[in-house]
Amino acid sequence: MSQVLHTPPTTPAPADDDLAALAARHGLAVSGARPSLPEYVRQLWARRHFISAFATAKLTAQYSQAKLGQVWQIMNPLLNAAVYYFIFGVLLGTKHGVPDYIPFLVTGVFIWTFTQSSIMSGTRAISGNLGLVRALHFPRAALPISFCLQQLQQLLFSMAALLVILLCFGVPVAASWLLALPALGLQFTFNAGMSMIMARMGAKTPDIAQLMPFVLRTWMYVSGVMWSIDKLTAKDHLPHLVTVLLETNPAAVYIDLMRFALIDSFHAHQLPPHVWVAATGWALLAGVGGFIYFWKAEETYGRG
Repeated sequence: MSQVLHTPPTTPAPADDDLAALAARHGLAVSGARPSLPEYVRQLWARRHFISAFATAKLTAQYSQAKLGQVWQIMNPLLNAAVYYFIFGVLLGTKHGVPDYIPFLVTGVFIWTFTQSSIMSGTRAISGNLGLVRALHFPRAALPISFCLQQLQQLLFSMAALLVILLCFGVPVAASWLLALPALGLQFTFNAGMSMIMARMGAKTPDIAQLMPFVLRTWMYVSGVMWSIDKLTAKDHLPHLVTVLLETNPAAVYIDLMRFALIDSFHAHQLPPHVWVAATGWALLAGVGGFIYFWKAEETYGRG
């Protein structure tokens, strides 16, 4: 007598399309999935109040343990300017032939510090806030943008001291000072884009934060913070490519724009060719490109 074994029928596994339909029917979504770019922009705009509040809170807490408190927001860039004046202006003689050298130098230091601090804080925006990233669901671009906004707020405090310095050294109030507003707007867009680029890179490779001070220091020395690019490029001993690179350097472009806006002895002929086009181009390239670059890795932040 033969024995027949009957295997119970197996239920086929549901197809991925069926699971997707089931999830959609019950309002479920993939955890941490990257939204579309328009949706991402909408989510970021919806959290604009968080971004501004977070930036203000970080700025307030930055010097909360210091006895002088928020005075250091102005003292730090002023002390840097004093050191650079002694080393470059006095010892190396870069002040010779540069009218209003102290306003020239202080403006360069303040504007450069804005870019430098935005990039450095952006490098640690994700890797330094993993607890927040893993605990809450929000568009991660809010972090590098808020850190950049924090640096803008700090710059505005410094600008109050800068205006006092300009007046003390006989620089008159002029209508050209209004040009500082679009120049700062373009620089903020550039800085925010660079901050997002570095935030993505720093999230994947935290060691970049150790390398960036050396990169930024080198960038500062070729950006005309302590010396006049116009006087250097006016001589014929530099190759044409080097001259073009110095004049189109984005940090130098924004520094020169602010000097032109605020210092009456800094004339239009000292600006690089098509300076506003260059400033707008750098802002769009870094701002839009950096935002898209950061968004593409949205679902990877805080994992691993």
